Amino acid sequence: MAMKIRFYKTICAAVILFSMFIAGCIKDLDTIPLDEDILTTEKIYSDFNNYEKVLAKVYAGLAVSGQMGPHGNNDLSGLDEGFGQYTRAYFYAQELPTDEAILGWNDGNLRDYQEMDWSASNEFIFNMYSRIFYQISLCNEFIRQTTEAKVADYGFTEAQKTTITLYRTEARLLRALSYYHALDMFGSVPFVTDEDAVGAFLPEQISRTDLFDYVESELLDIETKLMAPRTNVYGRMDQASAWMLLARLYLNAEVYGKGAKYTEAITYSKKVIDAGYYLEDNYAKMFMADNHNANGIIFAIPYDGVMTKTWGGTCFIIQAEVGGSMLPANFGISGGWWGLRAKPQFVDKFPADDSDKRKMFYTAGQTKDIADMFNFNHGYAVTKWTNIKSTGGAGSNGTHPDTDQPIFRLADAYLMYAEAVLRGGTGGSTSAALAYVNEIRLKAYGSTAGQITEGELTLNFILDERARELYWEGYRRTDLIRYGLFTGGGYIWQWKGGVQAGVATDAKYKLFPIPDADMGANPNLVQNEGY
Repeated sequence: MAMKIRFYKTICAAVILFSMFIAGCIKDLDTIPLDEDILTTEKIYSDFNNYEKVLAKVYAGLAVSGQMGPHGNNDLSGLDEGFGQYTRAYFYAQELPTDEAILGWNDGNLRDYQEMDWSASNEFIFNMYSRIFYQISLCNEFIRQTTEAKVADYGFTEAQKTTITLYRTEARLLRALSYYHALDMFGSVPFVTDEDAVGAFLPEQISRTDLFDYVESELLDIETKLMAPRTNVYGRMDQASAWMLLARLYLNAEVYGKGAKYTEAITYSKKVIDAGYYLEDNYAKMFMADNHNANGIIFAIPYDGVMTKTWGGTCFIIQAEVGGSMLPANFGISGGWWGLRAKPQFVDKFPADDSDKRKMFYTAGQTKDIADMFNFNHGYAVTKWTNIKSTGGAGSNGTHPDTDQPIFRLADAYLMYAEAVLRGGTGGSTSAALAYVNEIRLKAYGSTAGQITEGELTLNFILDERARELYWEGYRRTDLIRYGLFTGGGYIWQWKGGVQAGVATDAKYKLFPIPDADMGANPNLVQNEGY
């Protein structure tokens, strides 16, 4: 708990520092500020104590969307602080177009996600795209300011230089994560790194395959330079995070035009598996207000109802899942937003009884069928995420939860390993894959009742097990695309294609379009096919 609080305080200090720096820059863009209270780049980076604060701001780009908390302005124009937060935008893009979630709000063009009929003018797609590249720009600037040559000018000790080099490596990992999101969701995108000069210019577009190569090369270069698994400060990434991202990259390599890399997916998922993590006995604990104490979470975005507030992140998920006759107090909040529910096709992936403890639905007053997507009582509500502690009692704030948002989990490494083995990767074994899947199911059922045989371990089973284990964690769109089931008519769910019964959809929707705003501003860009 102490390490979690420490990083919260660092994030808060970073936001204040960055706000002062931005204010100083805005006062005069063309001259060196004379006011001693104005922070310049040199003033910031000449003080060793500021490096952790600026790194915290880079991490905070995943957690919050502005400098002033939930009642301030977004770093990006166009959407408010809540809609404009990174992981909330990511949830919309990865979950709403799938069989796992539906949202009962009709804001702007938000419904286009769940109807799978979006265009390049969709403001929520523009926000996801902008948030990715804003995050990349934060990483680029920190990496640019922490080269060996620049750090040498400040007279730091060797130990301080080593620490700064570690911070720089983590920023490279954060940049690789966001470029992976761009690769997965948009394909071929504008490409800028720390090697590009600061200033206005029109970035060139990188192909999807070349971007794959870049992300892969960055991760391979930094994996040995990061801290060992389970040794870093809570809320920061380490070697296991890089391995998780590599495994995910390789598992989807065929989709990204790079051919099968399932052997590599086995290699890196096994590195995570062998790193000393173990699964949480209580599935629900990983999504509660004290989940920083849960087992099996490799990297999470930390939240705190007092120190780290946003209308996105877990605040959005927990508040939006509560409505109807649900009692907000049972979720550690003071009210609900009447938004998120599960689609019936996802509900049916669980057994009819309650033997699988991951089956976390609220059904009183709810219909499984969704005749009206904007009626909260249509569709089972989900109770997976709460602001309640595993020891009892609510989090510190009834509006903004303490619940951290898991990004990488051990169970995903188990499932990636199993899928890569079934897809023909070498270096693993079916018996090990079966053991890993059955370990997940042992925790889920609390007994051997959920165990499967080797004959039942199929790719289709793995896809359904990923849904049961990882739902509402931002995996589903990518998983369905990898299985060839996201677009077309091979798998239909309610409201796919904007029709209640669901219809086949165009293959172009496997990629989001580059937003019109960027297409109009940068003649170097070529739009994704079909838009």
